[in-house]
Amino acid sequence: MSARILVVDDILANRRLMQAKLEAKYYSVLLAENGPQAIEVAHSSAPEIILLDVMMPGMDGYEVCRQLKASPETAHIPVVMLTALSETADRVRGLDAGADDFLTKPVDDFALMSRLNALLRYNAVTTELRQREASGVKIGAFNEDEASTLNRPVNVLVVDTSPYNIKRLREPLERAGHSVITLEEADALKKSNEKLDVVLLGLSNQGYDPLRLCAHLRTNDATRALSIIVTVDERDIDLAGRALELGASDVIQQPLAVEELLARIRTQTRRSRYVEILRNRVDRGLELSVIDQLTGLYNRRYMNNQLSLWMKRSSMGGTPLSVVSVDIDHFKKVNDVYGHEAGDRVLKEFAERIMANVRPKDIVCRPGGEEFLVIMPETGGDLACSAAERIRRAIAAEPFDGGTRSSSRLEVTVSAGVATFQGDEDTIADMMRRADDALYKAKSAGRNQVKSLAA
Repeated sequence: MSARILVVDDILANRRLMQAKLEAKYYSVLLAENGPQAIEVAHSSAPEIILLDVMMPGMDGYEVCRQLKASPETAHIPVVMLTALSETADRVRGLDAGADDFLTKPVDDFALMSRLNALLRYNAVTTELRQREASGVKIGAFNEDEASTLNRPVNVLVVDTSPYNIKRLREPLERAGHSVITLEEADALKKSNEKLDVVLLGLSNQGYDPLRLCAHLRTNDATRALSIIVTVDERDIDLAGRALELGASDVIQQPLAVEELLARIRTQTRRSRYVEILRNRVDRGLELSVIDQLTGLYNRRYMNNQLSLWMKRSSMGGTPLSVVSVDIDHFKKVNDVYGHEAGDRVLKEFAERIMANVRPKDIVCRPGGEEFLVIMPETGGDLACSAAERIRRAIAAEPFDGGTRSSSRLEVTVSAGVATFQGDEDTIADMMRRADDALYKAKSAGRNQVKSLAA
């Protein structure tokens, strides 16, 4: 998997060495020699990953990372910090600044490529979701609910055959407010309907093949999206590289430091929840593109698409198709006398009554205002007229709630016009025109009735 990678280092030799390593693996490499230049290149060239040196004159790597993560245009770009510093406090400081990972200089080639592959897998998902969101309804920055989702406590599954290791992981996590379970306790989590966030998977000194479990978690639909953090002794670092290739999200070396454990849990959880938020945004965007937000019915865009599809299907299969155009009688009077809030309440309740009186396969739409349309697949004109009459009676049967401004419940009636598909030469415009003509006929005849036009 190729990608654009920005290498940031104040030493030319280091930049050239990293460039040679990456280009040998067919990555496209961008270079920056200081913090301000790195920020400028990140904004102008949109790299997939940033390899960022920590120790630089002027603006150090921590500040560069903070500024990148504070900008909406670059916050999503994974940052891997490269440093000769090996103290836990330095790694935690970088993770707190927003870094996605740390590599210690001199950088091991196998560890570098494994980390890049893991981040590129994450990037492939987030990039697609961000592009799909951008092409639909743009929602913008995180709202309050989304922000709370990012920061809520974590449910962690610890998989390790050593009771000592489990205890060392459980105690600091629970002190930090997270919930920790083991395999033996997993049934309790399932019964509580709580969602698992992170798996802490021990690799060293296990009585089974942990890599096989890692691969299983990544290929199983129920666990594919989980963050998997593997813990490994220093002598087994090759195992960690293989785990990253199989889909692990991060690695913690034993003996672990509590601060680093908590920081990596936080980083990985925020990353997976960010993906979940993007997916939800895309789903909401798709819904917004076809759903009328006031009534929850389909909008004009969806109506035209479905009507076109069903007309083609009827033309090919010879099955009947009808539409019912429904209009609320004297709706303007409701808005003028009782206000638009009362009008909205009537529209919502109106939609509910229609939905309660159609078949599951019927498609109920609100193309606009007080106009509604019901697409009735595999339905002839007589049956459609009967269905329209059922809707008319349901609307007239009970008064509507007009809200606090109306002294009593509102009497509401509808007029309806029915049109049927007439064959290959028929068009959506023709069919809608006939339905509107029938509706006008019902209005002219005194309203609160159903009419159809002969073919």
